[in-house]
Amino acid sequence: QLQLVESGGDLVHPGGSLTLSCAASGRTLDDYAIGWFRQAPGKEREAVACDRSGGDPANYGDSVRGRFTISTDNAKNTVYLHMNNLKGTDTGIYYCAAVWSVYYCYMSETEYDYWGQGTQVTVSS
Repeated sequence: QLQLVESGGDLVHPGGSLTLSCAASGRTLDDYAIGWFRQAPGKEREAVACDRSGGDPANYGDSVRGRFTISTDNAKNTVYLHMNNLKGTDTGIYYCAAVWSVYYCYMSETEYDYWGQGTQVTVSS
């Protein structure tokens, strides 16, 4: 069974940077696509980014493209979400999710089988 644990959430000022981690255990991420999602208070969960390391190029949501980057460290079995130029609208609980995939990643949460517990990101002055 694949287990995911997010970390790195924090309070950060607008314009600041933050890196979230999604550490996997139980199985290697080599065969999985990873998605990052977030949910702001009172809003539905939205896709932020996804990646299938060694497969389909990473995809990003329109609101984060050019500011966020997803990367994978296979040796650590960990996926990262690097967030730059943060805005108040980036505030929310960030989740990572995984699904077995040969090549593609997905920007739809319904495609994912495994989820972490989430980590809080607050962007405020």
